[in-house]
Amino acid sequence: MITHIQGKLVEKNPTDVVIDCNGVGYLLNISLHTYSQIPDNENLKLYSYLIVKEDSHTLYGFSSIAEREIFKLLISVSGVGASTARTMLSSLTPKQVREGIAHGDVALIQSIKGIGAKTAARVILDLKDKVLKVYDIDELSTVKNNTSKDEALSALEVLGFVRKQSERVVDKIVSNQPDANVETIIKEALKNL
Repeated sequence: MITHIQGKLVEKNPTDVVIDCNGVGYLLNISLHTYSQIPDNENLKLYSYLIVKEDSHTLYGFSSIAEREIFKLLISVSGVGASTARTMLSSLTPKQVREGIAHGDVALIQSIKGIGAKTAARVILDLKDKVLKVYDIDELSTVKNNTSKDEALSALEVLGFVRKQSERVVDKIVSNQPDANVETIIKEALKNL
């Protein structure tokens, strides 16, 4: 695995750069975020990630290790390829992507060109736990109501409702009413189930 490339900046474009490393020119695909972080001086170091397919070997370059880690998480999601991940990191900063996933902000992820509602939901569903664990982010709204939400789900399960269906309804209620208590959540859920 090629973890970084350091050398002389030969060419700089919004989508890619060429770095001369001891006489060998490496083409690295970059996001607009990385492009904005690259200084105009000659010596440059970019963290890299190599994607090997049967018809190509493609290097992606990142201005920080954090951006590379978010990229790796994004491409681990089914239906999100390297170009989609790069588009996401071009539209939002790595921090915005990370926080959008951590807080379950489907609208933010969906605001990225080429990302539909299903893909945004899948990215959040697949990566939320990983992002929260790796980056130790406090879930502002859900941590506060986690006990209320869990108690409401348990009560609905006892009443005979399917957990998956109940979770969807309860999540919607909690996102609309972050300060709702257990009774309110259960009453609203019963109206919607």
